[in-house]
Amino acid sequence: MIKVISSTICPFVQRVTALLEQKEVPYDIEYISLLDKPDWFLRMSPNAQVPILITESGAALFESDAIVEYLEEAYPALRPSVDAEVRAMDRAWSYLATKNYLVQCSAQRSEDEKTLLERTEKLGRAFATIENALGKGPYFRGSDISMVDIAWLPLLHRAALIERHTGYDFLAGYPLVKKWQRHLMDTGLAEKSVADDFESAFTGFYLSDATFLGNGDATCCDQAEKRRGDGRCC
Repeated sequence: MIKVISSTICPFVQRVTALLEQKEVPYDIEYISLLDKPDWFLRMSPNAQVPILITESGAALFESDAIVEYLEEAYPALRPSVDAEVRAMDRAWSYLATKNYLVQCSAQRSEDEKTLLERTEKLGRAFATIENALGKGPYFRGSDISMVDIAWLPLLHRAALIERHTGYDFLAGYPLVKKWQRHLMDTGLAEKSVADDFESAFTGFYLSDATFLGNGDATCCDQAEKRRGDGRCC
């Protein structure tokens, strides 16, 4: 059976586990602390990062981009009939998502309002770009979940958690992305692709007293007005 080496709140890991869940591929998962990485993990991982995926033959794969491409080739494809151009475009839209995982992580850990708004604006460039590419939905390529949906799921899931716990909406001003988020959250894939204690671990880290969001000052209306500049409350 496939095994995934993970840390509890890593978005790159969730991208891999979400794909395994969507494909209904059985897997085991082992969580490690990134603050105290085991020697066996460091020997296995050339970049000392999660995720690591150990294949059924025992090969240890690293880098989430390589892992999801392997899973798409080695197991029944999510959309097997698409041509090479569409597959290339899907990879490009997926890369746009993964390039912003750490941008979102940084925004969530902002220590003051000014930093939060600056980092939100940077993250918003990605949401604005994909807003212009979304169609009628419910998913990126229509009625079927694609590799693009899998790649954007960690961003949309975390945005949903932040909004639910604080009222701060990273997706304010992007109605099509919000609609896409709702459809993906309704599938239950977000919850299935994370640990049982994910939400408590996530909020404990990103909504701690060390963060502006965690201090309860980032109200929905304040952040919407300051980002849009039009005085409209969300």
